Amino acid sequence: MLESLIAFTTNPAFLEILRQWLLALTSVVTAASAITALTPTKKDDKIRTCILSVLNFLALNIGNAGSRDKEND
Repeated sequence: MLESLIAFTTNPAFLEILRQWLLALTSVVTAASAITALTPTKKDDKIRTCILSVLNFLALNIGNAGSRDKEND
């Protein structure tokens, strides 16, 4: 069983698919981080707040890493 797991995880086709998924995931996180960093606040607009919360989630902005409103500074 261990040998088949090692053979599967070292298969070049699997490694290429894994590389592509990791590239896509890190690209989404990077883009979401850039967008949330450029957004000044999330005060009033419900749609914008919803979009920002999704972007913050995708950017892994959780806890102290999340963006702050200017009112709280």
